[in-house]
Amino acid sequence: MTTHPISLTSTAFRSGSPVPRRHTGDGEDLSPPLAWAGIPEATQELVLLCEDPDAPTPHPWVHWVLFNIPPDVASLPEGVPRKPRLEAPIQATQGVNSWPTDNVGYRGPAPPRGHGIHHYHFVIRALDHRLTLPPGADKAGVVKAMKGHILATGELVGTYQR
Repeated sequence: MTTHPISLTSTAFRSGSPVPRRHTGDGEDLSPPLAWAGIPEATQELVLLCEDPDAPTPHPWVHWVLFNIPPDVASLPEGVPRKPRLEAPIQATQGVNSWPTDNVGYRGPAPPRGHGIHHYHFVIRALDHRLTLPPGADKAGVVKAMKGHILATGELVGTYQR
């Protein structure tokens, strides 16, 4: 149901380039700054997911689940706090990542040493309705709730290896 792509960029890295160390588990583990453009007029909410499909796990490793982003928000600053509900100016809700502890909010790349280059897919979606999920929702719940409501998608892919 996607009508046109959203442009998703970061001042920290270009698509296909390495994620800077400060945004990884080897550095400060800060979420990278992100900006987007091309949000459809009918958008009611934005959802941002980040995952690593190269992880040696049965499913992609989830690094970030962020939903209920207002459609008039066009960027995220570096270092979004790791708490379930974000306050102004973002006013969004965060879900859980794949870490067993400290699993709400962004956790940066930390692939197994010697496992090669991993790809980190930051994907933003514009929805035609608002999700009514609680803070701490998981990726599967967010994906299920978005089904049939995606107006547009944008993607930024970073790489990292140890």
